[in-house]
Amino acid sequence: MDTPFLLSACGSDSDDLAQRASNDGTNYVAGDGSIEEVAPESRGESVEFESTLFDGTDITPETFQGEVSVINFWYAACAPCRVEAPDLQEIHEEFEPEGVQFFGVNTRDTQPTAEAFERTFGVTYPSMEDRSGQVIMAMTEYAHPSAVPTTLVLDRDGRVSARVVGIVEPGTLRALIDTVLEEDSDTDTAAADTVQAPEA
Repeated sequence: MDTPFLLSACGSDSDDLAQRASNDGTNYVAGDGSIEEVAPESRGESVEFESTLFDGTDITPETFQGEVSVINFWYAACAPCRVEAPDLQEIHEEFEPEGVQFFGVNTRDTQPTAEAFERTFGVTYPSMEDRSGQVIMAMTEYAHPSAVPTTLVLDRDGRVSARVVGIVEPGTLRALIDTVLEEDSDTDTAAADTVQAPEA
């Protein structure tokens, strides 16, 4: 994409987590909450980037093959990120039995700061550190994360099926995930009908 890359900023890196949690976010240039959904036939290539989770696990393009994935861009001083964190965790727990995997991409924090945020808000799904911007820049090829937070939903082929810029509403995210899960169900049903169709 040729759109200039921009990440909005909020808060102060010198604040401790408690101070950040009380920040009203008035200096934050928020995403507008816009939702972009892409039909299966219009989706681009599978996302390709490599990174490492804070726990040391490697992330490769193969990570996103075979399962629906949700990727959330965040950092601890981001007021909207704090607002949506409990909802993301709840939805993660809700869809985990269906194989949906959640990943955070932390754009600014060191590991201790990120882990303090996760403990405070009860976040159990893993995040990767991206202070270098490597993951963000790679993802601009597929769906521009033009603000933080931005949330992406990937289909089982690792292609971006939806993007939400700004705080994602729980009902919206559930619907976007369900849409991709139902695509797989519809494909399986169509395949079964083809196999079972009687010969003329």
